[in-house]
Amino acid sequence: MTCIWASSDYSVGMPARNGTAHVVTTTRKYKDRVYRTHLLRRSYREGGTVKNETLGNLSHLPDGLVDIIRRSLQGETFVPLGQAFEITRSRAHGHVQAIETAMQRLGLASLIAAKPCRERDLVLAMVASRIVAPQTKLATTRWWQTTTLAEDFAVSDANESELYAAMDWLLQRQGTIEKKLAARHLSTGGLVLYDLSSSYFEGTTCPLAKRGYSRDGKHGMLQVNYGLLTNARGCPVAVSVHEGNTSDSTTFLPEVQRLRTDFGIERMVMVGDRGMIAQKAIDEMRDMEGVSWITALRSVSIRALIEQGQFQLDLFDERNLLELSSPDYPGERLMACRNPPLATLRAIKREELLGATEKSLEKIKACVAATKLVGKEKIGVRVGKVVNQYKVAKHFELEIGEASFSFRRKADSIAAEAVLDGIYIIRTSVPANAMEAADCVRNYKLLANVERAFRSLKTVDLKVRPIHHRLPDRVRSHIFLCMLAYYIEWHMREAWRELMFADPDQEAKAIRDPVAPAVRSDAALKKATRHILDDDSPAHSFATLMAELATIVRNTCRTPQSTETAPTFDLLTTPTAKQQHALQLVRQISV
Repeated sequence: MTCIWASSDYSVGMPARNGTAHVVTTTRKYKDRVYRTHLLRRSYREGGTVKNETLGNLSHLPDGLVDIIRRSLQGETFVPLGQAFEITRSRAHGHVQAIETAMQRLGLASLIAAKPCRERDLVLAMVASRIVAPQTKLATTRWWQTTTLAEDFAVSDANESELYAAMDWLLQRQGTIEKKLAARHLSTGGLVLYDLSSSYFEGTTCPLAKRGYSRDGKHGMLQVNYGLLTNARGCPVAVSVHEGNTSDSTTFLPEVQRLRTDFGIERMVMVGDRGMIAQKAIDEMRDMEGVSWITALRSVSIRALIEQGQFQLDLFDERNLLELSSPDYPGERLMACRNPPLATLRAIKREELLGATEKSLEKIKACVAATKLVGKEKIGVRVGKVVNQYKVAKHFELEIGEASFSFRRKADSIAAEAVLDGIYIIRTSVPANAMEAADCVRNYKLLANVERAFRSLKTVDLKVRPIHHRLPDRVRSHIFLCMLAYYIEWHMREAWRELMFADPDQEAKAIRDPVAPAVRSDAALKKATRHILDDDSPAHSFATLMAELATIVRNTCRTPQSTETAPTFDLLTTPTAKQQHALQLVRQISV
């Protein structure tokens, strides 16, 4: 090979002093095998005759190298890659492309505003960045320059002040946007899921920030509550923000009124948990034509039914679901369910809590016996903290004196509670000819879709918390922005079910036993066990699939030794088969 390139008789792509070099390829077939030969030859004229001379056999070289030799002899010039062009900038692009495609498929831009404007571009960029890398607004303006997001959404020059102004603009349009979403995803007479959650604050000056029941486990911190409306599948439609000490039940009826007056839905079935749809709300909904509900009874109400003889536990000997009625719930149907595995879990949990409480009480008892803790009031305070820690005070009988303390379990109280282990009762106003008992139970369990939305909003992906804003309207806008981000993410998750650990067989939920523990399909179990798909490629979570798409990079290139103002061109990373498939699935998203 060295001799060929070093020969001075054959100029590359030009006639030599005594001939012209070229590559000749011949193909022959022998006994079902194909043989290909590459020869380096010289053509020259001797007298009036053109003759050929073979200079070497190139057949042992890779086909790609033979092609380069052939093209070189034809006049093309090849230089090292680093001398052809240089990369001046590389930005992650694939995950941004997926989100932008999903937004286009869902028409998010037209949902936010009919006409293009600067504020709309900023809102779209903030929604996209919330999915990719949720951060404060200041950090967002720094981060999105490292991806193609700032360029693709035309916000490269935006600062945090503009983002805050765009948030104020978005809040003014919230009602209109939610009306459009409700028209898309809610149907007359269909299910509407509603639940409330909370997130804690950083700071103390926001009027919405109050101390209340913390679902984040941040006891003693200020928080804000927000309620989410979704359709039966968990697709978000609207969000409302409340002070942190607002109770669940007081937020429910205003949402029902909003669905009727603002969204124009006259007939609906509201689904909420036992703490959300209180008796007062039910009494008012009885007077609302077209409004039905599905909720559940509290344990106190279930015990009352048993004590009154309206419900016998031996009815569960041969089945796990039965329908009954009660004069205490006129015009309603009651679906009693018993889940044995759930009963076992509750019994184990109760025993663990009782054991942990007894262990702490024994320590107090030892302190009292050693006269390290004396005084009836002081002992009572210590004991109260312990028995209330795990909410099991009702199961203990306590005797506290000035210098004595003893305790024992209340066997009758524990046995009475154990009777209800695994038993729950669904209550609904939907008539039997409109919804079967099994479907009522399944539809109540759809509230898990709202819980899934809250997990994504708060922890897994969008990270609505902690909240740093101090103005009430900024807090409302921030939470609405996060809801819009989840709206896009929800559709992407649905499109990518086959690539992720998610169960692809969603139709089975409509026919499976509504009371028995949920069982994943064989396909989902296989993915969870092997961590790979049928094509032997890795199964993904939403986050890891987005990370894999982010390896599609947009490189900005230019010729070497160019000036700063020299023209540049962009070169994208060639997607892998998995990346191409993921992007294709996003292109198939439909409203």
